Amino acid sequence: MPQHLADLAADPRTCLLVAEQAGAVVGSVLINLCADVMYRGQPFAVLENIIVSAAVRGRGVGVALLAVAERHCRDADCSKIMLSSSASRVDAHRFFSRAGFNGDAKRGFVKYRRHFGE
Repeated sequence: MPQHLADLAADPRTCLLVAEQAGAVVGSVLINLCADVMYRGQPFAVLENIIVSAAVRGRGVGVALLAVAERHCRDADCSKIMLSSSASRVDAHRFFSRAGFNGDAKRGFVKYRRHFGE
């Protein structure tokens, strides 16, 4: 995995944020900046793998990660930030709503590799 992390770090359109407490990783979020043909060519951001350890949930780690992610996206002149969340993660959905994300604005769809056509 170190080589994969190095590859991510070298990609100017990717940013991996990691939260640590007492030397242990307690959260992360991956930011991908995507090219867009609309909005004056501004990129948009997709946040993935927003993870906060269950042991520290409710203690501001997720809020801090999203604040840094939002600042990164603002500095990159993104037109919007999008994220997806598993339909069953109701607590996460409430957290994202409190952070200003609108879960009713768009509908996401996913197709996993095992279902790709030949």
